[in-house]
Order: sequence, then C-alpha cells, then structure tokens
Amino acid sequence: MRRSLSTRFKRLSLLLALSAGMTASAANADEPYLDFGPEIPEQRIALLEDDGQAIADDTEYGAIEGDSVSRADYDALVERFENLEGSWTKYQDKVKADADAKKKKPSGKLNGRVHLDNWSFIDEDAGTNYLESGDPNQDPEDRWDFRRVRLTWSGDVPGGMLYRISIDFNNPSAPEMKDAYMGFKNLPHNQQFLIGNQKRPIGLDHLNSSRHNIFIERPLVVESFNEDARRLGACMYGYSDSEVYNWRYGAFLLENISGDGRYRGDYDEAGMYGRLAMSPWYDEISGGRGYYHCAIAGSVNTTDGDGTLDNDSNSNEGRFRTRPLARSSSRWWDTGRLLGAETYQQLAFESMLNIGAFQLTGEYINTWVQRDPLGGFNGNDLHFQGAYLFANYFLTGEYVPLDRTSGTIDRVKPFENFFLVDRCCGGTGTGWGALSVGVRGDYLDLSDADIHGGQGYAVTLSSNWYWTANSKLQTNLVFGEIEDAGQGRSNVPLAQGVDGDFTILGFRYMIDF
Repeated sequence: MRRSLSTRFKRLSLLLALSAGMTASAANADEPYLDFGPEIPEQRIALLEDDGQAIADDTEYGAIEGDSVSRADYDALVERFENLEGSWTKYQDKVKADADAKKKKPSGKLNGRVHLDNWSFIDEDAGTNYLESGDPNQDPEDRWDFRRVRLTWSGDVPGGMLYRISIDFNNPSAPEMKDAYMGFKNLPHNQQFLIGNQKRPIGLDHLNSSRHNIFIERPLVVESFNEDARRLGACMYGYSDSEVYNWRYGAFLLENISGDGRYRGDYDEAGMYGRLAMSPWYDEISGGRGYYHCAIAGSVNTTDGDGTLDNDSNSNEGRFRTRPLARSSSRWWDTGRLLGAETYQQLAFESMLNIGAFQLTGEYINTWVQRDPLGGFNGNDLHFQGAYLFANYFLTGEYVPLDRTSGTIDRVKPFENFFLVDRCCGGTGTGWGALSVGVRGDYLDLSDADIHGGQGYAVTLSSNWYWTANSKLQTNLVFGEIEDAGQGRSNVPLAQGVDGDFTILGFRYMIDF
C-alpha cells in the first residue's frame, strides 16, 4: 500500500535530522569512528503546499511528484542512515571501553595555593621585644613572607581507595610535608578511613581550610592546643544520611614529623582524638544562607615526662605555644616542654551561627595536664584554657557556606568577580568582587602554678576583599596584651613572668587553583 505524503515526508525528515546530528557529533569527537559510506550530493527536497502543488524542484535525485518521494532518494537515505547507526554504535562501544579502562587505573589531579604575607609591627615594648628575640631593646622586624606555597596531588585508586600528598615550599630550602595519607572510601554509613599525616580533629578553625578562613592567622587557643594540626595517625570520618551529624575519631602520634617524615624513639607519645558535630538548622530553601553548627571535641594523650633528660630520640610533647596572631619569629605564648608532664586531656566546644551575610562563631578549649616533680618544678597539675568569638558581615550580601558532611566552612562565591576592562564602545567596565568586615576577640591562659606560659588577649579587626572565589586580599589589624609570659625561654622555673603590649598590621594576598 502506498504511504501517504505526510508519513513518508516525516520519515524522510527524521532520517535527514539523524544524519545531520550524527555527522556533527562525529565532527566534534577527538577520534571520529564513523563510516559514512558513499557520499550523497547535497540536495533540496520539494515542499508541498496543502493543495499538493510543488514549490521547489529537486536536484538530480529526482523531484517530489504529486504525493511521493522518488524510490532512489528514499533508498539512498535509508542506506546512509543504517551505515551511520552502525558506526555510531561502534563509536559508543569504543567510548564505553575507554571509560571502563580508565576506571581500572589510578586517577590524579593537581591543586595548589600561594599565600603571600606582609607584617608590620607597629607598636611594641620591652616585654614583647624580649619574647620575640630575647633582647628587650630589639624590636620585631617587619617582614614579607610566603606563608604557603603548597602543591597537592590527590586522586582515587581502583578498589575504593584514595590518596593525597601535599608539600609546602614556603621555605624552598626546607619543604614541609602536610597531608600525606592513603585510605578507603565509600565505607558503610558514609565513612572513609585514612592512614597517614592528617589533621587531628580538634579546633574548628584548624579543620577549616586556610583557603576559606576569615582571619589571616588562626585563633590563639586553636593554634596553642593543636599546634600545626597534622600528625601521623589513623582516623575515621563519616556523616549521617541526613547530613545533620558528622564525626571523626582516631589515634595520632604527638611528634610533628612534617620536617623529616620520620618518627624515632623508645617512647610512643600518642593520643586518641574525636569530634562530633551537628547542624540542627540548615535552610535548604535559601541554599544554606542560614544555618547553625555546633560540635564537641576532645583528646586524651600520654607524653614522655622526662623526654628532655633521657637518652632516647623523643622530645617531651607536653608543650603548648603560639604566635601573637601574626607570623612572628618566636612564639610569645609558650609553656616550654613541661618536664614531668605524663598525660593531658582536652575538651573543646564550638558554635557557628550564620544568618545571611552575618556570621557569629566561637570556640572554647580546656587542657588539663598531669605531671610529677622534675627539674625543679613543683609537679602540680595544670589547667590551661582559651577562647575566641568573632563576628563577620558581608557588605556585598554574600555568605559563608557550610559543608555539612565535614562540619567546616566552604568557599565563598562572590556575586560578581573583580575586573577592570576597556569597553568596546568606550569607557571602562568594572566589577568589585565581594567585601566582608569582621572583628575577633581572643583570650588565652597558659600560666598556672609555677608555669609562666603567658596570659592575655587580642582584638583583631579584619576585612576580606574577594576578587574571585579563588583569590582575595585579607587585612588584619591586631591589638594585644600579654602578661606572665616567658617560660618558653627558660628551662627552670621563673620568679615572675614578662608583660607586654603590641599592635600589628598584616596583609595576605592569596590565590588557589
């Protein structure tokens, strides 16, 4: 039975469309795998008006007469379509085979960051001079430093494994190992298990990436009680299906091996660490512009109390110290290595409330140390503590995102990137990026009994100018006061500590990729 004009014309149109689409796909492929067969000359097909009158003539392949297409045209297009269909199937099979082959090989990607700092010590006194250099008459030097020049290589390994290697070249003559671990992912209950050098789970501001933090340097208490954060250990990470809860727990050696990658000694100084976080309120409708996060973390640790007196390779890791919220040469708050310290425990609380462009964040951390009399010290147990609270506000309306699966902040994305260009029609086009301002108050007490590690506070005014989501300029102005300090410069009990005031201005130019 003869097909109607509309049926045959629709089929012909479908064949032409599929032919054109497959030809375009093949042209865009890196390695075309299509066999087109004999080339058919370009042609025009007559279109009919409602009354069947032809309004265009065909080429050498014949014309549409009345209500039919020539058999030669139709058969040629059908044959071409079948050739294309077979070739497309072969091409798809090849693409799938290549993808399957890639899944059997380890993957990898390169990331990095550059943080360039400028610090000016605007105001100081004899006390802070002594804490910096040991000389009351020598002022701290202003400086430009590459705080981080970090390259990271990470990826997956077939069999459900992953790896990450991160090396910091901020001191080109002595690179430091940061993350260096392997592990298993996609474990039950949304978990992964990592073995190697990684962050100990205590202190929100340390668990946040330095790429995303609001202030240039981490708070006094966070850096004191988790100095440099990373240690060799094994840790489990997980989160609930609802993403309301997330957790980390593991065991870590206490010695920092970032400089040489080695642990030596007859005494294994180690600790157990854990953190449980939750975000009971998270505004899904706004995309996370509103949320509340809280967490509790802690640790129990054993140390080598006579590690500075015996002959093994261990150093006593019962020590707590930090710089004055700037990259000074020395740690101004410093207990020194606590002779006789055998164990210590930590307990931390963290809270973060974000409402649109406004964020309020704080932490409080306690550390209790048990020790025996040694080296002239009285052996009393010690209690150190500290806290911080900061507020931050985006003048341009952006917000700080929350990663609910890790309980840490994520990357800020400006509504508009910074740019300055000439317009084609004259004049200049500009974009200003994102701008936030903030203030943080820090308190730290590392003085107790006969240990004069320093007690004091600091207030930091900050601004963050986000040029893009991957680059920004940070500015910090720090006002601080320290009392009862200086223990880190003495191996024996001090009769009294050192006091001092300081004002420091800092800038950080940063980019990551």
